[in-house]
Amino acid sequence: MSKTKVLSFVQKYTMIIALVLVTAFFTWRTNGKLLMPQNLTNIISQNAYVFVLATGMLLCILTGGNIDLSVGSVVCFVGTVGAVLMRNDLNMWLAVLIMLAVGLLIGAWQAFWIAYVKVPPFITTLAGMLIFRGLSNVVLQGKTVSVTNEKFVQIFGGGANCYVPDFFHGENINLLCVVVGALACALYLFFTIRNRTVRKRSGLETDSLVKTAITAVIIVAVVMFFTMRLAQYKGIPMALLWVAVVILIYTYLTSKTTIGRYLYAIGGNETATKLSGINTKSIYFFAYANMGLLAGLAGILTIARLTSAQPTYGQNYEMDAIGSCFIGGASAYGGVGTVPGVIIGALLMGIINIGMSIMGVDANYQKVVKGLVLLAAVIFDVVSKKKNS
Repeated sequence: MSKTKVLSFVQKYTMIIALVLVTAFFTWRTNGKLLMPQNLTNIISQNAYVFVLATGMLLCILTGGNIDLSVGSVVCFVGTVGAVLMRNDLNMWLAVLIMLAVGLLIGAWQAFWIAYVKVPPFITTLAGMLIFRGLSNVVLQGKTVSVTNEKFVQIFGGGANCYVPDFFHGENINLLCVVVGALACALYLFFTIRNRTVRKRSGLETDSLVKTAITAVIIVAVVMFFTMRLAQYKGIPMALLWVAVVILIYTYLTSKTTIGRYLYAIGGNETATKLSGINTKSIYFFAYANMGLLAGLAGILTIARLTSAQPTYGQNYEMDAIGSCFIGGASAYGGVGTVPGVIIGALLMGIINIGMSIMGVDANYQKVVKGLVLLAAVIFDVVSKKKNS
């Protein structure tokens, strides 16, 4: 393989290589504790909100490097509304719908100012961060409201009993988890072969068969490894189910739909996109309204996992989401980034967090490391852009 091809491969799979190396490092430093089934489950459950928020944040970043600083406060406010409603014995599903509606309305309210009044996203969402944090304190009056609805916690939470039931009733292993993992691998292989066949028939460029096969074998091996580890504990966390739904929907939206192409087009060249007859205002509105909706879902997952609502919930959530996007390959200039890449970035952050926690690293040093990782990712993006220009 030529030097050029090696460099191209490394650049294309930088974050995957980084994820593997970081995982290997913490596995070594923790004497294998990082990959214990319970710790893998904790990575998923504790970072479910990051996966959800980062997916929504990607759409905002695609429009030109714009971000939403209010998501942490929106998560807190939505959770506050839901906890108070359920405390007053409102039907659980009605409370969930109201929480999603509140998140969507907040997102639409901010999207209006950004898209149609042209208030900079930074200013609009900074104001939202202050407004909804303050409203959360007003509603809660500085107190904690417990979430006692067991069904709600089981369906949306990340606690001891929040797992998909094993319908196959495996004795020493969760057979449902194994079956789901095997089906996921089978579907991945099917679509990989199908897409390769379609591209070849259309005369489009495709990777070599050897490269495709090696990539497929690695991905299947990794998926089955994690599947088996989860199956050895309690199986599929409910939080993973919701995250998977979000990933599948938004991967399809960004890669297969017209609005997804418009998001990338605006980030690539907004002026040219306008001249092409595309209504860029509606695309901006969609990105930020959608961010509010996903912040609502993240609020649901947060209060279900923590079984309460507090005025301090959601602090720094926006930073976790933004960091995951840039670490996962989204460009600070917009127009570049994928949902799978963002998920890899969020996983990397989650593994760094839990790895350092197992090692007993001070929380302040953990913040230093996360900051350096984020800075390195953005520097890599900026340097790559200069080389290609």
